[in-house]
Amino acid sequence: MRDRHEGLPIRTTAWYRLLKQRDQPVLAFLGFGLLITLLGLAFAILGSEVLEGETHAFDLQILQAAKSLRDASPALAESMRDITALGSVAVLVAISLFVACYLLLLSNRRMALLVAAASLSGSLAVTLLKAGFGRLRPDPALAHMVVSGAAFPSAHASMSAVVYLTIAALIASLRSSRTERVLILTTAALLSLLVGISRIILGVHWPTDVIAGWTFGTAWALLWVLLYEAFAHRVRLAAVANSSR
Repeated sequence: MRDRHEGLPIRTTAWYRLLKQRDQPVLAFLGFGLLITLLGLAFAILGSEVLEGETHAFDLQILQAAKSLRDASPALAESMRDITALGSVAVLVAISLFVACYLLLLSNRRMALLVAAASLSGSLAVTLLKAGFGRLRPDPALAHMVVSGAAFPSAHASMSAVVYLTIAALIASLRSSRTERVLILTTAALLSLLVGISRIILGVHWPTDVIAGWTFGTAWALLWVLLYEAFAHRVRLAAVANSSR
């Protein structure tokens, strides 16, 4: 079925395809909603524990182990610096702009808008969360390099999840093979995972900052995909209703 306004097929994203059963899109929407709710609850609980200082011992133990790893293998730190760049503002903005522009060239304005909206709103949300929690960074003695700004949640972990997972969902939606879709989404998840791990090994974030970033970023990406699917579903229903007249 084709979008009358853009002349392109309204494709469902890969996560939607993976969740939905035949002729039962409502179940897919409910699945999305439940998963987003659970991730939101996990973030809220973790944030509460962080504010109460309950995670400090765990965080400190992991960072001390990370420092020992860096001391034992100096090359590890350099590798982590390369990996962490994949979650930097410059790289994520460049990727988002490239994908959005490419989608515009394909006349798929809705997908381009999804990428831009998810990225910009996610960045704003992370900034507000950092200001709200106001958590200090780890002691520079535990870090490979000094980084300024609030710690919770990790912007690198959050935004790599938002950008890579959202874009992966769009790319995967263009593939008909379930195996390809799973591979694309898994690759995006691994990229986000590696970026977060690099922040811990470099000692610039507490581990719970990164876990919170992954949780928030995944929930945010799912939320925007859900909004896109809900809109696309309404367009499909309207097209079916018009064609039956």
